[in-house]
Amino acid sequence: MKRIGIDVGGTNTDAVLIVDEKVVHSVKRPTTADVTSGILDALKALRAEPTAAVKVDAVVIGTTHFINAVVQRRHVQKIAAIRIGMPASASLPPFCDWPADLASLVNGESFMLEGGHDYDGRPFMPLDTAGLKEAARKIKDAGLRSVAVCSSFSPLDPSCETTAREILADICPDVAVTLSHDLGRIGLLERENAALLNASLHDLAITTVAAFRKAIADSGIDAPLFLTQNDGTVMQAEIATAFPVMSFASGATNSMRGAAHLSGLDDAMVVDVGGTTSDIGQLRHGFPREANAVVEVGGVRTLFRMPDLLSIGLGGGSHVDEDPVRVGPLSVGYRLTSDALVFGGSRLTATDIAVAAGLIDIGDRSRVANLPKRLIEAALRDAWRKLEEDIDRMKTEAGDVPLLAVGGGAFLVPDRLPGISEIVRVPHGDCANAVGAAIAQVSGEADQVFRDLSREDAIAAARDIAADRAVQAGAARDSLKTVDVEDMPIAYLPGNALRVRVRVAGAIADPDLPAAA
Repeated sequence: MKRIGIDVGGTNTDAVLIVDEKVVHSVKRPTTADVTSGILDALKALRAEPTAAVKVDAVVIGTTHFINAVVQRRHVQKIAAIRIGMPASASLPPFCDWPADLASLVNGESFMLEGGHDYDGRPFMPLDTAGLKEAARKIKDAGLRSVAVCSSFSPLDPSCETTAREILADICPDVAVTLSHDLGRIGLLERENAALLNASLHDLAITTVAAFRKAIADSGIDAPLFLTQNDGTVMQAEIATAFPVMSFASGATNSMRGAAHLSGLDDAMVVDVGGTTSDIGQLRHGFPREANAVVEVGGVRTLFRMPDLLSIGLGGGSHVDEDPVRVGPLSVGYRLTSDALVFGGSRLTATDIAVAAGLIDIGDRSRVANLPKRLIEAALRDAWRKLEEDIDRMKTEAGDVPLLAVGGGAFLVPDRLPGISEIVRVPHGDCANAVGAAIAQVSGEADQVFRDLSREDAIAAARDIAADRAVQAGAARDSLKTVDVEDMPIAYLPGNALRVRVRVAGAIADPDLPAAA
């Protein structure tokens, strides 16, 4: 296995070459405003190293393009929303729980039609095909280029959504269609929100992935492109173009997967201290613990496969205020190498404090030689207090546990913390996010309600569905392993109903080998 992993952060763009699961070379370059230039710079620096000038099997990129677009309300497009489930849900139309500013940017047209299914897959109402055709004509007349379709309980029976796609393809063939069952779990509004967000990012996804491909080609690399997903696995670039929302939280997830790989620990707490934020999470079986609750993205409720993370405004580029002494939450971000004192700037940052304290040696140390000792100690105490409190919040057990400290700002993590058995720092830990991207696997998930099956048979059926989806996404079937299993009896429903969620993951399939049956 020879892979290049790239992670685009708010401050730095990291790139690593991994050969047979070992890091051969790594580089760190400032993230640029257009992002793509930073990737080119990192690839150029990586390929300049003689040991890195080898033919690679794949390039894997983790990017913040898509979540930044939602959070910053930029580069989203107007779309049409089609809800299939009337007369149920009539009082809660699409976009009903969105922030007003984002909804005004995205909501082009909304249609609510009869159809959908019940919890066990039985038809709820006949599908209103005439209404669908009328909606498609209005979408075409309005000039909208992207549509999100959501039907009640579509993860159990997607037929209403697929019929809607066929009608849309017939009447307005140039429209991109997002079907909610491809994205979310059971939960109508949250799954619909995921589809709406995805549809609003369609044009951005096309231009972003095309720019990534161009950057790779311009670097002289001939290898397939993958993008990392929220759950620490990867998807082919073609899938990423269709489902950009799947990479919303990939940066922090990559760091946790990279930390597990570099340390050899599968179960531990992880803190990834970047230039702008610190992300705190927990590893279970080598993958981030997933959030079970609703996840908000840019103020929108969703049910993505997202890691359970706590992000705080503490990083290497964090502003340091002197009265009172406080580190963060504001940061100079990718301007660290021009704005920080040690690099000739005028803004006191956490990096300046660390250099003055002798924790790291970068930039011009003489420029912080006159910082008061009281200020240095108070700033470090504030940073350590924040880390101690928030790491303790994310722990799920009372005893001491190991902590993996990674990221370019990991020098802010002290050598001892209450509730932590040991603090592990690993080689290439400052590029753990890119390492996580390079070693990422392909996953598949099933979340369905089964009736009249034993618990074992229901879990086995869900595992088969998840495995088929993983193989379809590019995994080698013989490498698949079960990562997560959840089952919950639904006591108030007849027929021994059981809701089962199974996630599997495996290595990227070798395109030169025949697929396993």
